[in-house]
Amino acid sequence: MAVSLVKGQKISLAKEARPGLTRVIMGLGWDAAKKKGIFGFLKSPAAIDLDASCALFDAAGDPVDVVWFRQLKSKDGSIVHTGDNLTGEGEGDDEQVIVDLSAVPSGVKSLVFTVNSFRGQTFDEVENAYCRMVDASNEQEIARYQLSGGGRHTAMIMAKVYRHNGEWKMHAIGEPASGQTIQELVPGMRAHL
Repeated sequence: MAVSLVKGQKISLAKEARPGLTRVIMGLGWDAAKKKGIFGFLKSPAAIDLDASCALFDAAGDPVDVVWFRQLKSKDGSIVHTGDNLTGEGEGDDEQVIVDLSAVPSGVKSLVFTVNSFRGQTFDEVENAYCRMVDASNEQEIARYQLSGGGRHTAMIMAKVYRHNGEWKMHAIGEPASGQTIQELVPGMRAHL
């Protein structure tokens, strides 16, 4: 049974999933908000191009690497992005970032997952946004963080996976941010390290 996280909540991945957990999937999903047209009829929503990304930070809070749609694999190969969804259409995760926790270099202390609007659309135009952590070995959902409400921001700092006392933990952040690429979000991510 997955844990339904609230903003700011932290969990141990080993305790919520299983001891020896080594591979996880951070799934991110969203839908374009339905809009009312003339005479109150719903019209087809515009495509929303959100991008899931992961930044790797060292103990000093400096970025070591980034994984996003323009770099689908970390330099060390421990993190892989499955590809860019340009519309948010479809069921389930719109984008996924797969992490081999056992292969993340020891100098990396935190992995911060973000979602940003590459075309500058705001979260007022997005609904049903979530992030979820899945055990890659059995596809069991470990935790889910459902975002509520929209906003005039163009990005969200979703969650952090970090090392603490020899184990991996997850922190649901859910902070609005401004930026259209992961590089623009680094200063905001640092506040959560």
